[in-house]
Amino acid sequence: MDRHIAAQLATADAVRVWDERRAAGEATSVTYANGLFGVAQDEEASRLAIVNYRPQGDRELRMKLTYMAAYLIATCGTLDANEMNSILE
Repeated sequence: MDRHIAAQLATADAVRVWDERRAAGEATSVTYANGLFGVAQDEEASRLAIVNYRPQGDRELRMKLTYMAAYLIATCGTLDANEMNSILE
């Protein structure tokens, strides 16, 4: 979870930096898109690590479910069928 939070913060920082560079004319649209794509991949990998993590007890299970619920609420996101199955196993 700490890794995912760090990836989300890095994504937000990267978006801000790339927006500033693009506004200043220092980055083209292609460079901007490629830069954001890279940090988005890191965030997705961290999120999938949590989705696929097998809790070692009730405490970890509750933490995982609470974290995923908070993440989905905060981002207005959804899980695909495979991710949902992994969470519910």
